[in-house]
Parts: sequence; structure tokens; C-alpha cells
Amino acid sequence: MSAVQGRRREASGNTILQATGIKRVFGKGNAAVTALADIHLDIPAGSMVALKGRSGSGKTTLLNILSSLDEPTEGKVVFRGREITGLSSAERNALRRKEIGLVFQSFGLVPLMSAYENVEFGMRIAGKSLKDNREAVERALERVGMRERMKHRPTELSGGEQQRVAIARAIVHEPDLLIADEPTAELDSRMGLQVMRVFRELVQHSGMTVVMTTHDPGIMELVDHVIALEDGKIASYTSNESPLV
Repeated sequence: MSAVQGRRREASGNTILQATGIKRVFGKGNAAVTALADIHLDIPAGSMVALKGRSGSGKTTLLNILSSLDEPTEGKVVFRGREITGLSSAERNALRRKEIGLVFQSFGLVPLMSAYENVEFGMRIAGKSLKDNREAVERALERVGMRERMKHRPTELSGGEQQRVAIARAIVHEPDLLIADEPTAELDSRMGLQVMRVFRELVQHSGMTVVMTTHDPGIMELVDHVIALEDGKIASYTSNESPLV
């Protein structure tokens, strides 16, 4: 077990991400729209958390703020004991490159690159040394069950396989937090379950924390905690003692 994994296991159950008094307003004056209001939440380390809600409920806006892609109008976000709201653009970019992995529903793979090259590209973005690239890339692909397909381009892969490559790219730099926006939305139920199993493996064996948005009712039984959003506010916070994956 690596030192990074050891630290994650020791921190499991502690709060890795905390939001306090989050408000997000778009526009000004009469055109102002409040997307989020009075959001308070704690994300336990080493867990899978789903943000659910209808379109327009504010879940993607909240996810963007938690991942430092956007800044709140009011409130603060603390990640691993450090406030990340108010950071400069360069500091936020560095945070995402080194400590946070991002997965999107559209996969975002480069069509002309193989699976291996797409994941290696993620390492380059993270500013990692190219010296040990091959080992790290193959390890990431192995963790998502795609090592045997690493020479294939996205057009030669199924939707579920492409999403698993996207996850490998997001975790190749060993982030503590994985943020996923509707990662199963473009997949059928079987492929979606495969992706959720990959997430569970990352949580159980690497101590990673996964925060994702979803509108799929089936996902709620697969995660540890479900945060429901309605009209920009938290409507409920529930926990699953025995998630199905």
C-alpha cells in the first residue's frame, strides 16, 4: 500500500470537503437569478456521494463550486482543511491538476488518441514528470479494467469503455477527490453499473472520495450518501448503510 493510500485510509470518515453558507447568483439587478442559497454540507472522506435533483435544481452549479471551477457569490468551501474559495485562477488550476479529478458525461476524449495516449495526456496536464508515465498510465487503465484496450481509439470503444478511459485519465495523478458530472447519463443501465463499480473500487481500495451528480433513481441505491437539491437548496441528506455496490 502506497503512502498516499495509507493517508487516505487513515482519513476515511473524516470530512474532506465542507461547504458553508454557499450562495450563487447569476446576473444583476432585476435579471439576477439565485441558483444556490444557504448551502451547508460535509463530505466524508472515502465515500461515494450523489447530488440529485431535477434540471435547474442547482446540482451542477454546486458541483462546479465544490471542484473550484466556479466561485460562490457568498460562502466558502474548505478542501482538506484549506479554504479554496477566493483562490486565484492559477491556484485553482493547480488544485485541480494535482488533487481533484474531473469526469464529465460527454467523456471528452481526444478522438485521434488511443486510450493510453488520452490518459497520458491527463498526466501532462497535471504537470507530472514524463519519466514514470507508462507505469502510472497502465496502472490507471488497469484499475478501470481497460489495460487490454489501451491501444484502441475512442471510436473503437463502447460508451462504457470510453467513460472508463475518462475516469482513468481523471485518476492517473492520484487525486484525493473525484468529481463526476452525470457520469452515467449517456450510458445504458448495464454500462452505468460498470462505471459505478469502478467508482466503488476506487473508494474501497484507494480511499478516494467520489462526488457526482445524477438524475437516475437507480444510482441512489449504489452510493453511500445522497444529497437532494430543490430550487437551489438542500432538501434532504440521506445515507445508505448497505449500498448495492
